Amino acid sequence: MVTVVLSTLNSFLNYSGNFSKWYLMVISLLINLGSPVKEVRRASVLCLQALSGVVSHFHLVINHLVPKTEEITSDVTYVAQDLATLFEELQREKKLKSHQKLSETLKNLLNCVYSCPSYIAKDLVKVLKEVNNEVCGPLDLLLPMAEQLLEKIQKEPTAVLKDEAIILHLTLGKYNECSASLLHKDPKSLDIFVKAVHTTKELCTGMPTIQITALEKITKPFFAAISDEKVQQKLLCMLFDLLVNCKNSHCAQTISSVFKGISVNAEQVRIELEPPDKTKSLGTIQQTRRQKMQQKKSQDLESVQEVGGSYWQRVTLILELLQHKKKLKNPQILIPTLFNLLSRSLEHLPAEQGNMEYTKQLILSCLLNICQKLSPDGGRIPKDVLDEEKFNVELIVQCIRVSEMPQTHHHALLLLGTVAGIFPDKVLHNIMSIFTFMGANVMRLDDTYSFQVINKTVKMIIPALIQVSCLYTISRVVVKVIHVFVDALPHVPEHRRLPILAQLVDTLGAERFLWVLLLLLFEQYVTKTVLVAACGEKDAILEADTEFWISVCCEFSVQHQIQSLMNILQYLIKLPEEKEEEEKLVSTKSESQEEMLQIFNIDTHTSKQLRHFKFLSVSFMSQLLASSHFIRKVMLHEILTSLLCFRLLEIVLGYINAVAQSMEKNTDTLTVKFWRALLSKAYDTLDKVNALLPTETFVAVVRGLLDNPLPSVRRKALDLLNNKLQQNTSWKKKIVYRFLKLVPVLLAIVQHKKKSVEEQAINRQTALYTLKLLCKNFGAENPEHFVPVLNTAVRLIAPETKEDKNVLGSALLCVAEVASTLEALAIPQLPSLMPSLLTTMKNTSELVSGEVYLLSALAALQKVVETLPHFISPYLEGVLSQVVHLEKITSEMGSASQANVRVTSLKKTLATTLSPRVLLPAINRTYKQIEKNWKNHMGPFMSILQEHIGVMKKEELTSHQSQLTVFFLEALDFRAQHSENDLEEIGKTENCIIDCLVAMVVKLSEVTFRPLFFKLFDWAKTEDAPKDRLLTFYNLADCIAEKLKGLFTLFAGHLVKPFADTLNQVNISKTDEAFFDSDKDPEKCCLLLQFILNCLYKIFLFDTQHFISKERAEALMMPLVDQLENRLGGDARFQERVTKHLIPCLAQFSVAMADDSLWKPLNYQILLKTRDSSPKVRFAALITVLALAEKLKENYIVLLPESIPFLAELMEDECEEVERQCQKTIQQLEAILGEPLQSYF
Repeated sequence: MVTVVLSTLNSFLNYSGNFSKWYLMVISLLINLGSPVKEVRRASVLCLQALSGVVSHFHLVINHLVPKTEEITSDVTYVAQDLATLFEELQREKKLKSHQKLSETLKNLLNCVYSCPSYIAKDLVKVLKEVNNEVCGPLDLLLPMAEQLLEKIQKEPTAVLKDEAIILHLTLGKYNECSASLLHKDPKSLDIFVKAVHTTKELCTGMPTIQITALEKITKPFFAAISDEKVQQKLLCMLFDLLVNCKNSHCAQTISSVFKGISVNAEQVRIELEPPDKTKSLGTIQQTRRQKMQQKKSQDLESVQEVGGSYWQRVTLILELLQHKKKLKNPQILIPTLFNLLSRSLEHLPAEQGNMEYTKQLILSCLLNICQKLSPDGGRIPKDVLDEEKFNVELIVQCIRVSEMPQTHHHALLLLGTVAGIFPDKVLHNIMSIFTFMGANVMRLDDTYSFQVINKTVKMIIPALIQVSCLYTISRVVVKVIHVFVDALPHVPEHRRLPILAQLVDTLGAERFLWVLLLLLFEQYVTKTVLVAACGEKDAILEADTEFWISVCCEFSVQHQIQSLMNILQYLIKLPEEKEEEEKLVSTKSESQEEMLQIFNIDTHTSKQLRHFKFLSVSFMSQLLASSHFIRKVMLHEILTSLLCFRLLEIVLGYINAVAQSMEKNTDTLTVKFWRALLSKAYDTLDKVNALLPTETFVAVVRGLLDNPLPSVRRKALDLLNNKLQQNTSWKKKIVYRFLKLVPVLLAIVQHKKKSVEEQAINRQTALYTLKLLCKNFGAENPEHFVPVLNTAVRLIAPETKEDKNVLGSALLCVAEVASTLEALAIPQLPSLMPSLLTTMKNTSELVSGEVYLLSALAALQKVVETLPHFISPYLEGVLSQVVHLEKITSEMGSASQANVRVTSLKKTLATTLSPRVLLPAINRTYKQIEKNWKNHMGPFMSILQEHIGVMKKEELTSHQSQLTVFFLEALDFRAQHSENDLEEIGKTENCIIDCLVAMVVKLSEVTFRPLFFKLFDWAKTEDAPKDRLLTFYNLADCIAEKLKGLFTLFAGHLVKPFADTLNQVNISKTDEAFFDSDKDPEKCCLLLQFILNCLYKIFLFDTQHFISKERAEALMMPLVDQLENRLGGDARFQERVTKHLIPCLAQFSVAMADDSLWKPLNYQILLKTRDSSPKVRFAALITVLALAEKLKENYIVLLPESIPFLAELMEDECEEVERQCQKTIQQLEAILGEPLQSYF
């Protein structure tokens, strides 16, 4: 096909008549070089090769393209790029002839656009879209077509073809940096561009408007290539005007992007911001004095009205673009204009004020942006760049005052913060206005942005002020600034207060101004908070405020806090005692004192407020020094703070001396109470400072105070020492030696007596406590120093001495600590100590009257027993007696009381620390004593033995078993010896003994337990033995069966016949003889039955070795079944015994049999009881049948046939209760067996 085309082409060229129109074919071939089809591009190149030999207007283009056959064929975009390369030589070609040829060729090509149809012209312009050159460029050749198309769009937009629209877009694409110079050389090109920018109609769906395409051509290179500033200005003006009138968001966004991208000179923007000529001079400083009077007022109002909203709308839109503009040359040029605009915005009428707030914010934001551009580091700007006089700080402050919008305030404050570093002197003159406004407005807002504005303002303004101000001036200014913040504090959101004050003081410098803040906070509380607080809320408010003040202090280093406390004390010392005295000394005040007194102005406050201020200041110091946060910081920086603390101590002592002198001076005045309270607080502060001192210095100070003649001072010294000793610290040997040297001094206080008995008793008590703490800390490694302490304490608690009870309590605690620490060194004091201690514990009335005294005695006894268990055997009997005695007393105080807990602990100590060879003989001897008062003492006594048996080793138990057996045989005879006493009380006491014996039984082996069990059995069953022993034995058997469970069946075989015999002997349906020779025979028989039935139930329950053989079952069956007729004790006891004991025993008995041949006689014998004459017996038998069925479940089916007749009889029983129970029983049997029984009846 290509061959045919080439042949036709040659024929066409050889025909002279077609030669004049050959260019049409060239244009077509050039267009096809950009075809997306590869073969079309290849064919087009071959055709051009055929034309390459023909001389024509396009031979330069043809000859340039033909060698690029492969490139054009491979890349669809290559032809456009290659043509661009060809015509770029127009820019570089120096030879006139070659330049003319290229230029003519380009003109011929572009002229074809006008003569061709639009669809061909479109493709031709596409091929030439990369061609850009300034001289004879494509833009000036295409301008007529662009103009025609734009006119056509305005007149008949619907008649514009899509290809024509594309041609217009491509033509606008020729507006670039290469053709930018054409805009000022050919005004027509600029007009066409402006006309395109204002063409908003959409020509084709999916194609951008001509307006957007034209705007997008205003790029940074294009705008920079425009050498004529007037053209640039015209384009800027066009953009801003278009933005004002634009209603299309896409257009507005495009304009914003265009302005953001181009680099603009600030002078050009300034011109656009200037108002019309009539009002251009408004607000300038060149006005004459006459204009500033009446003429200025009328001119202002007129100008405001004439300028109207359109001007401010345009300004606002320009400022929106400008506020974040980065590519701005000479931005300082805009500053006077922006201040002029700000001045104008402040002159608007109140009705328009709300509309201008946003404009003000934009102006302030632009000023901030310019300042940050001129001074990125926040430092000063050279005068040749920006004159200080052009920056109107007063106008910014006025903007803050006039505006009510928080956002405007924020912008203004941020600007002032930046300006403070650039022009600090100008900001200094307005500092109080700025911070007063912040306190009244911004600080009250509860949002993160406002908080950041405050922080940034403080951070930027204050350092600049400090840098330019002298010390005296800045101190005065800073006091005022801090005062503003303190006054505003009640209105600041609570969670913002601490960060704001911390930021303020941190910026000012905590070492210089933290103390000023604290004093101003105290002054505010004294003069304002107290006045508005209700009477009942003052303490709570003061507590909350104090916590807040401490929190403020703890935001800073401990060194700064201590320095601030020293400054506060020095300031308080300089304050006069009373206001009247201040008035007398007005003429003698020094300049420095006057400066200090500005914090708390004496002239504006009352004498009461002055006293309150002093007291509050000292009270706070004491609380701060005791706070956990402060102490933690001191511990972390102990080396750094030690010197500061010592200096603080000196200042505190000086202040105490000054307060003491004032107190003496005012002894006869009404203010003496205040001075005493202030002195007490000062002493309290001294205590807290002492606690911070290095230990060596502290011990020396305390040693001196202990020799002070005043008892109160000695007591304070002891309290200080106690507080120090209670700190969990590891002391160096040198410091320990210094502490130990205080022991003789403290002993002298303990042994010494003066006239002031009460005061001295407190001091002696405190000294004993101090000795206790010293021993606790240092006694283990230095025991010899505390032997005299134990001797002194033992002499104090001797019965013959009559000491104060509190002193005795402290002496007992001291004995407890020292004895446990000295260990063997305390043995020589036992003969004196133990009798005194036991005598003290015998005095029950004194012990009960003071729980602390009782606790002290118990602590001393316990420590001695724990420490010297092998040396107290001579006193052990007395110790046991007193412990058992105190158990009753302390139990009445409650199980959770400290005394009861201490007694329990002492019992445990006795039971677990003493060896059996020491304790068991004492137990035997003590038992004979406490038996006289067994009701209160037997339980506690037996609990000691029980716990001791529990910790005995196997070999110890074996060696002492015979001794324990003799003891228990004697103790078990307790019931027989008290047979006529209340059975319930006897039972409780007996259970204590049995529990103790069972504790021993569970530790014995079968071999050792069997003889013991038979011995107990013989003890109960001998002929001459009281029958009450049977009660004890069967109770014991029941308890042992519960503990040993299945193991008890190994020994229970011997009990079967005695159980059966006893059951028959106490069955009143079989015999009328009394079993016990006592008036309480029925009660005892009921109790005996209960023990037997309970023991049998446990044997049956835990039987896993088929203990119930046929013989044993037959031996027990009738005695047990016959108990259904035994109405011993009356109906109530009979019913309780049958329900709780007998029926469970019979039911479990049937389970233990595990043989249906034995079930039948058992069931039958029970059924026979349903024919008893007594309805209660019949009722009991009926319940027993049901219990058997519940235990045997489906196995009971074999017993059902013989049960039916009996149940049928009971269905018609004369007793309604029995009849109803029978019906219930049948229903439950149906549920158990799973089949209906009604058919049997």
